[in-house]
Amino acid sequence: MASLAAFAWLLTLVDSAAAGRAYAAYGGVYIAASLLWLWLFEGMRPDRWDMSGAAIALAGAAVILAGPR
Repeated sequence: MASLAAFAWLLTLVDSAAAGRAYAAYGGVYIAASLLWLWLFEGMRPDRWDMSGAAIALAGAAVILAGPR
């Protein structure tokens, strides 16, 4: 939690209108990476609900990043 909070704080220091969008997209990637960690290092294969949730999160991140402005 501390590293996630540090990442969010560091984004506030960036002079960019897209810093919030980058943080939102990071959330989707974080979910997918967590499931990959679960599978590769903890030996627990994600089920269809895990994979569906990660796909939805990544799709949401893509909408946030690629949406017309």
